[in-house]
Amino acid sequence: MQLSRLVYANVLGFVSVVSFGQEIKLPEQQDRWKIQPDGSIEWKIDKRIPHHDHIEMGGEKVALWMQYGVDSSGRSKLSRTMVFPTFRLLPHKTIAHMTYNVEDAELPRIYINDRLLKGGVHNASVVGDLQEKVQRVTHKGIMQIESILRDSVVLKRTFFPSVDKPVAIEKLVFINNGKRPAKVDMDYMRREVRPAVERTSDGPHHFILSTIGDGLKTLQPGDSAVFAITYQATRGTAQPLAVVVNREEQLRRDRVNQILSKLILETPDEVLNTTFAFAKIRGTESIYNTKGGYMHGPGGLRYYAAIWANDQAEYINPFFAFLGDEIGNKSAMNAYRMFAKYMNPEYKQIPSSIIAEGAGTWNGAGDRGDMAMIAYGAGRYALAYGNADSARVLWPLIEWSLEYLKRKINDEGVVWSKSDELENRFPAGSANLNTSSLYYDALRSAVMLGKQLGKSATQLAQYEQQAKQIRANIEKYFGGTVEGFKTYRYYKGNDTLRSWITTPLVVDIFDRKEGTIDALFSPRLWTEDGLATLAGNQTFWDRSTLYGLRGVLAAGETEKATRFLKYYSRRRLLGEHVPYAVEAYPEGNQRHLSAESGLYCRIFTEGMFGIRPTGFNSFDITPRLPKEWNNMALRKINAFQNTFDIEVARAGKNKLTIRIKKDGKEKKYTIKDGATQKITL
Repeated sequence: MQLSRLVYANVLGFVSVVSFGQEIKLPEQQDRWKIQPDGSIEWKIDKRIPHHDHIEMGGEKVALWMQYGVDSSGRSKLSRTMVFPTFRLLPHKTIAHMTYNVEDAELPRIYINDRLLKGGVHNASVVGDLQEKVQRVTHKGIMQIESILRDSVVLKRTFFPSVDKPVAIEKLVFINNGKRPAKVDMDYMRREVRPAVERTSDGPHHFILSTIGDGLKTLQPGDSAVFAITYQATRGTAQPLAVVVNREEQLRRDRVNQILSKLILETPDEVLNTTFAFAKIRGTESIYNTKGGYMHGPGGLRYYAAIWANDQAEYINPFFAFLGDEIGNKSAMNAYRMFAKYMNPEYKQIPSSIIAEGAGTWNGAGDRGDMAMIAYGAGRYALAYGNADSARVLWPLIEWSLEYLKRKINDEGVVWSKSDELENRFPAGSANLNTSSLYYDALRSAVMLGKQLGKSATQLAQYEQQAKQIRANIEKYFGGTVEGFKTYRYYKGNDTLRSWITTPLVVDIFDRKEGTIDALFSPRLWTEDGLATLAGNQTFWDRSTLYGLRGVLAAGETEKATRFLKYYSRRRLLGEHVPYAVEAYPEGNQRHLSAESGLYCRIFTEGMFGIRPTGFNSFDITPRLPKEWNNMALRKINAFQNTFDIEVARAGKNKLTIRIKKDGKEKKYTIKDGATQKITL
């Protein structure tokens, strides 16, 4: 029976009444952070303490995971975890990388005018310590903490990973803002730890903490002094690197700015623009230079020097095709090549994950729909990247994956899989909506890509027919009324709403968009942190929220999607846990896994701007300009073998203008709001 009104107690703990088609009330948000003129975000310490958070930063050879906070008295508390993805341990496992944690009390002692600094770098047992008051914390690819000490001395700490070396750096700058000279004295320290040689791959490995600039320095009023602590890994008999701190800091800033200089979002909403910029940083920095080539890794202290069919092949790689970052594109092509090595004539499953710099595999959840993930991502990537030679490399993998999926069609016409990307954390049946939907989109991309490569018309006609059939079967098998909403069952027998009912919207299946969108934004699924994985359950995974926002925009529900997008973006950028999209909760305690940030950017490229690659130099665009905006733009898009801008603006009632700007030239199109325009560059 179709209900018209439901009463739910949702996971936020309050009772909500929802009538189908009406929006729920979103909780009020109180920002802790503020966007600064230079594009950074700042937490200016006020009375809302204690507060603690964590953030991850990545370079090609090291990841730096910082737990940071300010206690109720205003002192800092820091914990540094260094992960060295290419310093592998035995036996080969996903998480078998060398990792070390350093707490405040393990650092060299620092004295200001003969008094011990307490808070951040201290030994709490020493009498006569020096009080610290943290003033501000900032993020923009580098973390900085500014504190005031007694005697008018200011301490500025900067934390960042090296761009290309197995080194993380903690830079300390002391500034004398007083009227008298000030003495600053840091102990010399060199501490080495190493795992047993028998536990290392290509070892022995060494972890070395060492000081730079240690000793006593006298600062005249207005002067400053720089000290540093480095955390680095070495292998065998190699000597520790001689780190030039300011040079490494500048290289890190240059790398961040390089990422920010491409694919620039311009909207009237500063929060969206800044969240997009930060997502580019997190999505791109987590690429590791391994024995197997560049490998994008999710991070989170567990997932490095390894690739997955979902995180890399499906989520992040299609984003790299638009960003135009050289290392990002190398990692994307390398990921697909790695998966392609496991193709076989028997059509046995390609592993879900390739680990340990390519030396091993993980397949613990069986077939999660991985071939659909790979074919979907590779097809979209090849089209948007626009390089015919690269596409020829990817075509056999796409072709093989589609044949594998065809062989997994069950008696009811949808794709069998043992689990899904949540790996049996929640029920997925023997055939799930996500896998069949991705298969459908992969077939569509294969038809377009095959035409670009001159593939057999007969083969492409078969793909076209298979796409038509799987779309019809998705409706027959998964379509249904769940908890009163005309939407989809995630699997056969499923009678509780699931967040992944959003996938059909992402692949342009809009048959049940009204009921699906109402369900997504009902109190049964929407929580203060986005979509619950299962209605009534507190568990959430950002990836389904990010898919959902993108899909709702693609479906044309622009105002509703924008409202929830603004809420979500503000919470992630300026709230209590910042500044990136997260993996999940309670699992992982909202780790900033990297590929989710790529999915955030795709909300705009594929959702709000509605870009659907159709050829090496062509795409369809269906812009979704919110009513309160007069214009929006994506600048320095690096896709389809071109660099160009897209500008969208209002052109009277129910009309939009699209301007494509490239090489100083412009093409202008006028369309009805909601219409699709074909673009050829």
